[in-house]
Amino acid sequence: MLVRLMYASRARAGLTDVDFAAILKASREHNPAEGITGLLCFSDGVFVQVLEGGRDAINARYKRIVQDVRHDAVTLLGYEEITERDFPGWTMGQVNLQRLNHALLLKYSETGRLDPYAMSGAAMAALFREMCASGAIEVA
Repeated sequence: MLVRLMYASRARAGLTDVDFAAILKASREHNPAEGITGLLCFSDGVFVQVLEGGRDAINARYKRIVQDVRHDAVTLLGYEEITERDFPGWTMGQVNLQRLNHALLLKYSETGRLDPYAMSGAAMAALFREMCASGAIEVA
């Protein structure tokens, strides 16, 4: 059974670009074996990630994320059973906010700023889908 999970978290103080690169690298290395795909966005000290895959694999990954000392204030934005993946082509795509039309953010949020804590899970999911369509995702 396929599921989609979306969460937000705040980076613990001191998280560097090198740490973020290590998170992406580890995801890209381990996700294929676990059948996990998805996208990761990191902006202003906030992570937003969507994960897709088998229920057991996604649940286990989320448990590790919640326990990871690099994350604080982990908040589940959405969890649903799905019949197909929205992001099958990415072992872990990275959102490039420099490529993102900020009017797209304003479409889904009050301020035009990426703040998943002030957005509904449905709005975040729609934003992720539009980011893919607009070419704001990097693979490597």
